Amino acid sequence: MILKAIGLKRIDTYIIKKFLGTYIFSILLIISVSVMFDFNEKVDNFIKNSASAKAIIFDYYLNFIPYYANLFSSLFVFISVIFFTSKLADNSEIIAMLSSGINFSRLMRPYMISAFIIALATFVLNSFVIPPANVTRIEFQNKYIKNRRVDFDTYIQFEIEPGLVAFFESYNADTRKGTNFSLDKFDGKELVSRLTAKSIVHDSAYHWTIKDYMIRNFIGMKEEIEEGERRDTILQVIPSDFLISTGDWEQMSTPALRKYINRQKQRGIGNIQNFEIEYHRRFAMSFAAFILTVIGASLSSRKVKGGMGFNIGMGLLLSFSYILFMQISSSFAISGTVSPFVAVWIPNVLYSFIAAYLYAKAPR
Repeated sequence: MILKAIGLKRIDTYIIKKFLGTYIFSILLIISVSVMFDFNEKVDNFIKNSASAKAIIFDYYLNFIPYYANLFSSLFVFISVIFFTSKLADNSEIIAMLSSGINFSRLMRPYMISAFIIALATFVLNSFVIPPANVTRIEFQNKYIKNRRVDFDTYIQFEIEPGLVAFFESYNADTRKGTNFSLDKFDGKELVSRLTAKSIVHDSAYHWTIKDYMIRNFIGMKEEIEEGERRDTILQVIPSDFLISTGDWEQMSTPALRKYINRQKQRGIGNIQNFEIEYHRRFAMSFAAFILTVIGASLSSRKVKGGMGFNIGMGLLLSFSYILFMQISSSFAISGTVSPFVAVWIPNVLYSFIAAYLYAKAPR
């Protein structure tokens, strides 16, 4: 009823239902297999670390399923389009549609509407739903499977705010303690104050306690010195700003991720490529739904002698090559060879040309 209310014809609703139905079915099928393989691989860890059935089901797999379903959404889109369009072509339904006066551009309308629905759902899930679920999933993995949390680092230097530079010789998240801490305050290029402390302890939020400290204030040619054993202070920084663990970027909503990237750049912290890749990937993945839909529909709309098998094989080859290309280009961004934005969008640009070529060659 809703589709008819917005002016869609019966042929549009038919294709949209076929597209989305096949998409959902392929997700359920592949994720079911993935869960079985994943459980078989990790069952020893669950038993060894005494993970409860409740934690395994609700903390891990309940969050595992939407994460991986969304991660490979592009693959599911491609497989769905290839499968049901090849079936339509094999049954001569595409030929009947084109013979009735519907041109291929008009035929693509319900495909693009379906792609828009999937792209919007993918973006919303990626940006606001999956990140909080990832917090629970990653905490479970760190506790029962493999701990990838970074709890210790050395020689940490960054700018807390303009003109205020902090340095830790080391920091341990377990003890919440940093050693040989210094805080330099600049007025332009001139150093006006330097605080040094043997240790600094993170209390809560932005509250820190410095111990065995000395503050040197430089006033012209004079120097004022203040010493003490303990001092509470507020610093606009928390340990997670410089102790970056695998998967931290997956736990942030898109607005929070953008804010975090901007703040880290201002502070001069350089190892944020994964955060930038994740940010741009969320937009690129949504846009990829349109590109892969055009490729899939154009490729599989022609009836071939080999039947559905040829189209499905070509579709799988292109979809896996897209995912592989995305991974390779992302590795260049992590190494600093190219910017994260360029690395993430290169596959979409390249496959846009492929989509345009196949669309031009599609049956009319």
